[in-house]
Amino acid sequence: MPEPTICVALDSTNVDDMVDEAARASTAGADLVEVRFDRLYLNKPEPTLVEQEDGETRRVMPPEAEWPISDASSLNAQDTIQKLKDSIAVPVVFTVRPPREGGFFPGTEEERIEILQQGIDSEVTWIDLETSIEDPHLEKLLKSAKEKGCKIIHSIHDINGTPNSEDIAAFIRENHEKADLVKFCSTAHSHLDALQIVDAAIELKGEGLEYSIMAVNSGGDWARIHAPVLGVSMVYATLSMEHRISDKGLINVRDLRDAWTLLEY
Repeated sequence: MPEPTICVALDSTNVDDMVDEAARASTAGADLVEVRFDRLYLNKPEPTLVEQEDGETRRVMPPEAEWPISDASSLNAQDTIQKLKDSIAVPVVFTVRPPREGGFFPGTEEERIEILQQGIDSEVTWIDLETSIEDPHLEKLLKSAKEKGCKIIHSIHDINGTPNSEDIAAFIRENHEKADLVKFCSTAHSHLDALQIVDAAIELKGEGLEYSIMAVNSGGDWARIHAPVLGVSMVYATLSMEHRISDKGLINVRDLRDAWTLLEY
């Protein structure tokens, strides 16, 4: 069975760390990396020391949703994109995720569209364009990406829940002609939600469509781990070694490679 492409989503919040993380991701087994440009507006706080019941202390980070966010004008997007392009050697998925889909971009939609266009103009390998982008902006970006030779990911991120498997499969089918790959990511509130992702992948298997399908929260990693047998084209992984990372539906890239070897995928 064909092995899916592995994309490591970079967690860094500044350019230098993102460049370093991209190099480490490549060494760890990533085929490409996702530059979450909207994360560059996040200001990572210092961890808080928390005393545990045994008297030991541990460092605890607040949830990312509570991190300070800089103004959109704090970053020169064009210069930053060029530095990332000059410094990251592996293929890149360029993403500017809006808050409505779980991202952190602090500016207006028009400002976000302009940064996406600048990413396309830099001839990035992949550009992630959400289905929620309104026309005529979406049509213009899709046309521009095709002209520049950028591969297109047409994505949706449901931060509220997970629809049934039939609706997920229908979304993939309805949008596959617009892009090189369709991405669906939802929030799993139960293992039943996580099973909807797996069931949708089973339904789509053999149809010849290029897609990435996943969920966050517990059970969301099932479709990532079993992607080769499910027919998923691209799997998103992380470099994080955080304790109980599976509770977030995520998986470390090395662990993913090891799992595929162990399962003889």
